[in-house]
Amino acid sequence: MSLSALNLADFRNYSSLVLGLDSRIIVLTGANGVGKTNLLEAISLLTPGRGLRRASFDEIVRNGTTNSWAVSAVVRRDGVDARLGTGLAEAQAGEPRARKVRVNGAPVSSADALLEYLRVLWLTPAMDGLFTGPAGERRRFLDRLVLTVDPGHGRRARDFERLLTQRNRLLETGDNAAWLDAVEAQLAGYAVALAFARAETVTLLSGWLHEQADDPSPFPVGAIDLVGDFERAIAGKSAAEAELWYRRVLADGRGADRAAGRTLSGPHRSDLDVVFAEKRMPAARSSTGEQKALLIGLVLSHAALVASVSGMTPILLLDEIAAHLDPDRRAALFARLATLGCQTFMTGTDAALFTDLPSSAAMLRVADNSVAPLAAGVPRLG
Repeated sequence: MSLSALNLADFRNYSSLVLGLDSRIIVLTGANGVGKTNLLEAISLLTPGRGLRRASFDEIVRNGTTNSWAVSAVVRRDGVDARLGTGLAEAQAGEPRARKVRVNGAPVSSADALLEYLRVLWLTPAMDGLFTGPAGERRRFLDRLVLTVDPGHGRRARDFERLLTQRNRLLETGDNAAWLDAVEAQLAGYAVALAFARAETVTLLSGWLHEQADDPSPFPVGAIDLVGDFERAIAGKSAAEAELWYRRVLADGRGADRAAGRTLSGPHRSDLDVVFAEKRMPAARSSTGEQKALLIGLVLSHAALVASVSGMTPILLLDEIAAHLDPDRRAALFARLATLGCQTFMTGTDAALFTDLPSSAAMLRVADNSVAPLAAGVPRLG
């Protein structure tokens, strides 16, 4: 699966851009601020969510335009093309501004439909502190991993958050118990489904990582686990048993939750635990270089898992990936990418960092809001 074309209109710094893509590995080089990461962000918006920057859709509009933007791409899978598009359109009379999504020219009701055609994973410099940052960032990272394996996970997560917000509001306003009972019954169902989906992906990925534990690699293997009071409490329970348990917890905890101003128990308090397996050391206590290598190894392993489970090789977006890797790890990364079979987009300010890539890689220069081949002999852009 790969992108064979990418078109942008009024997206960030690009007024209009049309790219033809015919390589598995594509490197975007150029000075800081010329729009390399903007191209990765555009691709990341061809999947549910707010993309790799998590920006509001209004922020993406190019300065001085009419408050709309568009991204479209041709996705080729097993020789069959599909055109995907998304963007923010001008508001119609009586309608709020909202993201629009099209598949083969026809509007679809949800961005979840994009997952039938494309799976996307990314690594950005902002994720370097993932293991030492707040648990919420690790949950978001995990949910992105789950989404590429289980397309229904995004809707479950949104419905859970919606019901959680509704319950908190009901507690704050002191509405009657019958309404809370109804909301909590739905909330418990989504909470358990959310936790079970996360646990299944963690189990699958853990097995994949375990198989690689004895393989020599400059990317250390991480042992991962989903941890939290909620997960410990529902371990070994059926979905029905877990839902009944959580409904009792919610009902019994209304007073404490009302005082705290939030729901104190649930999968929204869980965490992804990562350990440097060889050293038996928590990732948060590993060196900065080890944390980076652990994260890269985790994402590459998950990409292989996605291809195995879904039959769809994901698109990989690796922003400034080579800048902080030593030469051995850079060479190992490029070799691993060549064998994974995923179409990969990488950015970097220094083209010399990518000299170990195979000759089939496309080296493109980004400058003046345009993209062109860096040198003769690389795959041509249409």
